[in-house]
This record gives sequence, structure tokens and C-alpha cells, in this order.
Amino acid sequence: MLVRDAMSTVILTLGPAHTLRQAATLMSARRIGAAVVFDPDAGGIGILTERDILNSVGLGQNPDTERTHAHTTTDVVFAAPTWTLHEAARAMTQGGFRHLIVLDHGEVAGIVSVRDIIRCWLPAREPAPAL
Repeated sequence: MLVRDAMSTVILTLGPAHTLRQAATLMSARRIGAAVVFDPDAGGIGILTERDILNSVGLGQNPDTERTHAHTTTDVVFAAPTWTLHEAARAMTQGGFRHLIVLDHGEVAGIVSVRDIIRCWLPAREPAPAL
């Protein structure tokens, strides 16, 4: 199975001036763990994750004044839609992250998460374990 089969093509995009509270509110409403940040002044495409927001709050920073640009990862590992899920999982494991932005011909095509990969790898009707 390929990344294009597992990725979400509906993605949340943010600008560098969004506050972390705005980002958290939008991410929570969509039940997603990452957003793509477009910031031409910081190299173009970056990613903001729930962990980035959590780290900021844990440091005592104010989510109403902290801006996404200060917490966005810009040194991003991108996946291609033609990667296998195994290649994506390997990149995530080696990089220590849970989301990959998928680029197709230089354009953002989607995001694939660890959850997406697991969902594809598990049988659709696996019985629940006995407790």
C-alpha cells in the first residue's frame, strides 16, 4: 500500500501569525494532530504539531501571544505519494515524528500520520481483545 492510499487530503493550513491558541482550536475541532504552516519568510512549508503546542504551554508560554512561526518545524522531511507505507513508517521512526507532509510535484498533496498507517495495516474487522 502507498502513502497516497493512506494520507489525508483535507489538511489544515495556517499562517505564521496565527496564535498557538488559534492553531489548537482549529486542530482540536478537526481532531487532527498537525497543520501545515506556509511561511515564505522562514523557507516556505513547515509543520506545527500538537506536541509543539504542548511544549510551548509546558514552558509557561502564553498560547494567546505565541505565534506559530516561533514553533513551526521548518526542517521538514517530506513524503511522496508513491512511497510505500513501510518507507513512511521508517522515515517517521528514524526522525522521531508522527506526521509527514506529502508533496506531489512540489505541491502539498496531504498529510500522513502514524494513525493513518496503522489503520491501513490492521484488518478492517479485527475482533476486539477480551478484557
